[in-house]
Amino acid sequence: MKIIRSMSHTFHIPVLGLGYSIDTPLKVARYGVSSVMSIVDDDLIERMREYHCHKAGEPYTLIKKSDDDSRARRITAYLNLVNKLVKAQFEELKTQSFESGTDLYRYFDLLPDASQLKQGYDLMVDYPDHERKQIFGNILRQKMTMGSIDVNIMAKVDKMNFDADGQYTGDENTDALAALRGFAESNLSSSVILSAGMNPKLYSYLEAFGAFFPDEAGKLKKKITLKVSDFRSAFIQAKFLAKKGLWVSEFRVESGLNCGGHAFATEGFLLGPILQEFKERKAEMLTSLSELYKSALAQKGIVTSQIPQQRFSVQGGIGTAAENSFLMEYYELDATGWGSPFLLVPEATNVDDETLAHLTDAGEEDYYLSGASPLGILFNNFKGSSSEKQRLERLERNRPGSPCTKKFLCSNTEFTEQPICTASREYQNQKIQQLDAMTLPKEEHDAQLATITEKICLCEGLCSSAYLKYGMLKPRENKAVAICPGPNLAYFKKVFSLDEMVKHIYGKIDILNSPNRPHIFLKELDLYINYLQTDIQNHVKDLTDKKRKQLTKFKDQLQEGINYYKQLFNELPAQATGYVQETLLRFELDLNATAIA
Repeated sequence: MKIIRSMSHTFHIPVLGLGYSIDTPLKVARYGVSSVMSIVDDDLIERMREYHCHKAGEPYTLIKKSDDDSRARRITAYLNLVNKLVKAQFEELKTQSFESGTDLYRYFDLLPDASQLKQGYDLMVDYPDHERKQIFGNILRQKMTMGSIDVNIMAKVDKMNFDADGQYTGDENTDALAALRGFAESNLSSSVILSAGMNPKLYSYLEAFGAFFPDEAGKLKKKITLKVSDFRSAFIQAKFLAKKGLWVSEFRVESGLNCGGHAFATEGFLLGPILQEFKERKAEMLTSLSELYKSALAQKGIVTSQIPQQRFSVQGGIGTAAENSFLMEYYELDATGWGSPFLLVPEATNVDDETLAHLTDAGEEDYYLSGASPLGILFNNFKGSSSEKQRLERLERNRPGSPCTKKFLCSNTEFTEQPICTASREYQNQKIQQLDAMTLPKEEHDAQLATITEKICLCEGLCSSAYLKYGMLKPRENKAVAICPGPNLAYFKKVFSLDEMVKHIYGKIDILNSPNRPHIFLKELDLYINYLQTDIQNHVKDLTDKKRKQLTKFKDQLQEGINYYKQLFNELPAQATGYVQETLLRFELDLNATAIA
């Protein structure tokens, strides 16, 4: 089956925290590289708009937090600015010569060798210098495309908002819906990536904006991408949308644990078998969704000549060109996502110097799965972060928790009428008082205390690095940095240029200096076995029949995954060195030795 790819590149840079990729399109889109910005934090967005307006000589007028519909308007204004600046960069780039050292030369130099555009460029280079070469060059310029300027909304990070009098401002002004409105009303023609599960209220709100519906040719001004962890949930979400005449243009399959940021462990389903199911059933899904989509459009009186394209990609833990090519070719994917490695590329992301130095010196043991997120979702954490250092210092001073200024992750109403954040000093103080009153045995008390105080402020911590890098930190503003790379970053050991990272992805060079780096599938398997063993240990004293069944099912599913990998590696010996086979066997023995009481 031949995969037709319309984009310049076959990889994208996923969203990286709040501030790390907040202006990545301004750095890479002109080279045809697509990337994703978070639109959770409108305070960060407004400050970045001010910064980039001043830098580019654009007029800037503050949109105050107290202004009407300020959250959506701030997001729209920033996205419009980024779109304007990137388009200007791209148009200027196309006027340059093809000589070495220009951005135009760099654009083509970064392209994968399999790209038709790159192949056309290579042909042009060999042309003699006369009129035909200039004509050929102009044709290439016309075929060039910018990288997509995409945005991310964590669907369930959808705080309710209240006015100064404590009155609820309405469903359309919850955080996720207001963010969606900000994107929908911008002049971008790109995708919104919806992640972190299904939010029916948010998904239904998509219907309010005509840009998500096709024109007569079937084209979409704004597209919907779902970040998913398994086929079943992807199909359910896509059908929900198709019944409303809304098309999912891309499914981004992400490893449940071998990723950056929040980690959503599946019920033991591993990446290989998940991708296999997408490969085998995507035609069935496309047929089913198409029928629902056409029927819904007809009911709305929308006439279109064809169904939009539907893409499939994978991200989470990819580290070598061989893995990248294998995933693309064997599972018939359109693209891959490379996130955490780009944290070591200052040209592309916002990591302050101190954190960058810690990342380059870090080992496998410095990356760990934590309970640090106030959302109650597992969070990939980094031991060398200054936010973790600050958290421990506050504990030593008997001042656990953080001041809660932004309130984006307020969700707990255990002690208050309106939700507060579990990382806040207010919540942790009350929770610790409640714990102390229980007079538990010391070991149990200390374990619960550690769980309470493990939470950190992500609203500030995930922005601080960008503020530090750009010299935007305000007086008395917290400069502790939270960062959430995936464990794959342990194998990248220095700071890289954009050219080095892109050429590594395409196999033109090899920047890894980690001979013991495990295969992507085996690393994820190891993470899942560790996750299972930890889950068993956490429930050893209160193991119910329901939990025992869940753990047994999880373990059985991991064994199914191992069986799949055995067969896969037998059929594809190029993917299975002796080291891979030995490691797979060791993990299977480890799983078999994992007892569920």
